[in-house]
Amino acid sequence: MHTQILEPRLADVGGIPIARLLPNKGKQPIAAWCFLDHAGPAEFGEEEAGMQVGRHPHINLQTFSWMIDGEVLHKDSIGNEQVISKNQVNVMTAGTGAEQGISHTEQSVFPDSGGSQHAWRGMNMVQLWIALPLDQKIERNFHHYPKLPEWTEDGAEFVLATGRYTTATGAHYEAPTIQYSKLIGLDVNFIEDATVTLTLEAGCEYGILMVVGDIEYQGNTYHQDDLIRFAVINEDDEKSIQITAKKGNRFFLLGGEPLKQKVLLWWNFVSDNKEDIEQAIIDWNNHHPRFGDVDSDLRRLAAPALPEGFHE
Repeated sequence: MHTQILEPRLADVGGIPIARLLPNKGKQPIAAWCFLDHAGPAEFGEEEAGMQVGRHPHINLQTFSWMIDGEVLHKDSIGNEQVISKNQVNVMTAGTGAEQGISHTEQSVFPDSGGSQHAWRGMNMVQLWIALPLDQKIERNFHHYPKLPEWTEDGAEFVLATGRYTTATGAHYEAPTIQYSKLIGLDVNFIEDATVTLTLEAGCEYGILMVVGDIEYQGNTYHQDDLIRFAVINEDDEKSIQITAKKGNRFFLLGGEPLKQKVLLWWNFVSDNKEDIEQAIIDWNNHHPRFGDVDSDLRRLAAPALPEGFHE
């Protein structure tokens, strides 16, 4: 099957290393996964606040936060306030259409600032966006998932963050995570030197994000923050692949059915047309009620104008 290797754009934001894999040099989303940041791992000093993301809006997407380690407080404009901890998922849905939208904040919390007693003074998180299917009328919502399907097989611990998955031995798992298109998100953490077998479905496309360390696949070595992208799996393609890694290494498998619409991104907005994004910029900067407000002292971020070269 055809594969591509996407290298990240690297940045340091407030002492947190950020690796951005999607969007990437014009590459299309992987299924509806249209944005992918790996934030961390980072450890904070006693005087450091960690991640502090001020009030900002979204349209036509879901934010999907997979917390590998650390704790983050989420607050949003529909009244939710939730700490996400290790091996948990938060999904916030902005809704679809010109009347919908949501805003939120995200900030690190520690034992002395609203986190749990044993919260790590650091963070390691995969933050993704899911483009919503615009032929569906979807309302704003927020869901927190403290318990997800998990199992051990072939020397690795698996956590199914979203979707359905059948293992190579035939065991079937289904995550409770809300979806509006067919998606898969699977965390694989090696607890010994091992080779794991991943199963794939025809009609789906996939990516493997290296989260910690290296993996070997088809004789090649891939490093932390590399993204291996697989084209749509055909009926005559192999339906499984093997990944080899040392103890302590970790990756995240994401995929699903290709989205049947154009996906445009600018700042924190997603749509299939330029006009909706332009209107969202105007509405946010003019405090339109579609985005509500967040009960937070963090600063409100201004939406930047579309650049001259932005095109559909």
